[in-house]
Order: sequence, then C-alpha cells, then structure tokens
Amino acid sequence: MNPSLIQAIPLSGQVINLCAALMLLLGFAMLSQRRILALINLFMMQGVVLFVSTLVVALTTNQHHLLWSAGLTLVLKVIALPYILHRLIRRLSVKWDIETLFNIPTTMLVGIVLVVIAFNVAQPISQMSGTITRSTIGIALACVLLAFLMLITRSKAVPQVVAFLAMENGLFFAATSATYGMPMVVELGIALDVMVGMVILGVFFFQIRQQFDSLDIRHMERFKDK
Repeated sequence: MNPSLIQAIPLSGQVINLCAALMLLLGFAMLSQRRILALINLFMMQGVVLFVSTLVVALTTNQHHLLWSAGLTLVLKVIALPYILHRLIRRLSVKWDIETLFNIPTTMLVGIVLVVIAFNVAQPISQMSGTITRSTIGIALACVLLAFLMLITRSKAVPQVVAFLAMENGLFFAATSATYGMPMVVELGIALDVMVGMVILGVFFFQIRQQFDSLDIRHMERFKDK
C-alpha cells in the first residue's frame, strides 16, 4: 500500500481495518476447522476482535452506547458463551466434528466465491455510507456469508450452533460498520435472546445425545415421516 495513503488514514481507521481483516481470517479458519474445541476458541477470538473494533469505534466517534455494546460483547461472546459451550462439550464428551457436506478444499473455494460476491454487493452501500467504518461493510457481509456456509455444511449440532453465533457476530459487525450500531434496547434484547437460546439448545443437545447416542442431527430425519 502507498505510504502516503496509510498516513492519510487515521490510526483508529487502521485499527478498525485490521480488526475487519482478522474477522475475515477467523471466518475462514472456522470454516476449515474440524476440532470442536478449536472451533469454540476461534469463536471466542472473533468475539475479542469484535470487542476491540466496537470499542475503537465508540472512542473515536463518541458514540457512548457502543461502549455498552462493547461491554456486552466482552461478557457474552468472549466469556459467557465460550464457557457454556466448553461445559457442554465436556458433559457430552464431544471432541471432533469430522463429517461435512463437502470436503474442506471445496468449502474454502465456495467461501472465496462468497467473499467476492459480498464485496461486490457491499460496494454501492459503502459509497453511500458516511461512517469511518464504511470500508469494512464488505468484510462484515462476507463474515455473515461464511458463517452461513459453515451452518449448512456441518452435520453436527454443536458446530451449527457456533456457526449461528458467528453469523450473529457478522451481523453485529455489519451494523457497527454501516450505522454505528443498533439502539441499546435492540442489543439488550438480542443478548437476552442469545442467552435463552443457548440454554434451550443445551437441553436440546442432551436430549439428542440421550436418544441417539450422537449429536448428528441427521438421525432426526427418521422421524420426519412419522
């Protein structure tokens, strides 16, 4: 990159762009990951990057509600949810997630195509946006699409839940990039919904394991015609 261009970008903008690049790299790492423990740790790292990005935006733009958003991200996505997921997989004795719809190289190629599509779709939106984070809208959309791809290509319940949570990370990052976040009432409602959803899914996991001795949700297809 041209040094003069780098100097023209404020330090906060460079940090936000770095966080966006890390979000995208972590999205690809999660997409290619087979170990469930490592997948949860990558989700936690994505939460850390999201926390740093939100905090930098809050301090740069004086959007004080984003400080609360950063705090919620730290508590919920860096501490609480990874802890709950680690406890669940220890109780369920889950270590691996081997079965996928496609092999990893094919999935990664599809992911690259989705990133290209995301950047092309987000380009006109970025030009209309007046935020300092407008350059990261394409990456935010790409993170959402990568998480959705992971959701539909995994056959086990726990990785699908992690993919859903990663998709929510991408949506929150997109909201921060496009409009400096959502109203606090909405964010608190989403945080509560995620926590309640995790409790319900925890019970759901134990029921699947008790019934089928496996977390492969394809076993449930035998009941679709009953």
